[in-house]
Amino acid sequence: MSTYKLLIVDDHYVVREGLKLIVETSEHYEVAGEAANGKEALTLLQTMKPDVILMDLNMPVMGGLDAMRALKAQNNAIPVIILTTYNEDELMVAGLALGANGYLLKDTSRENLFRTIESAIRGETLLSADMMERVIAARLPVATNPAAEDASLLSEKESYVLRCVAKGFRSKEIAFDLGISERTVKAHLTSIYNKLGVDSRSQAVAAAMERGILPR
Repeated sequence: MSTYKLLIVDDHYVVREGLKLIVETSEHYEVAGEAANGKEALTLLQTMKPDVILMDLNMPVMGGLDAMRALKAQNNAIPVIILTTYNEDELMVAGLALGANGYLLKDTSRENLFRTIESAIRGETLLSADMMERVIAARLPVATNPAAEDASLLSEKESYVLRCVAKGFRSKEIAFDLGISERTVKAHLTSIYNKLGVDSRSQAVAAAMERGILPR
């Protein structure tokens, strides 16, 4: 099995060291680099390409949100997982709106850390049910497309896939349920994103609810 490289971006040395200790317990992952702020991370990315970035949000010099905006402007598609604390809900939702592939509390368990990283590598967004509700409640900005107001915009299968996503199902689970491959599920998701003018699962669910395609 391949070894995946991680970039840890956090201004607290103890947090970086703690995550490194957990990561080093697995032969499938390695910490390829560390940065104390977003600016350092962007500099490192000029010479390295990690498979996943673990990104703190509240940092000096350049915070995680600004770093994610810079990545988006550069069309850098490296998956980002937000590192957060219990009192950073607004920042977390903003990060998810920018396309983050999930979030981790800094005291997360080893199991949850690896599960979230694995999801990000697969190109999926792993959100708990309560966080999905917060994302939707935040009314994420969506592209204005008059045609998207039509509930028939999505095909029957696309609508089913999106309903499963809204319930927190993973691509593998959706594929099993429909009797199709994960690649086909991802193709449906790409089509959904294009039709709704979004680029992540959380944004797709929020956009569909805003437009009446999915029930609230």
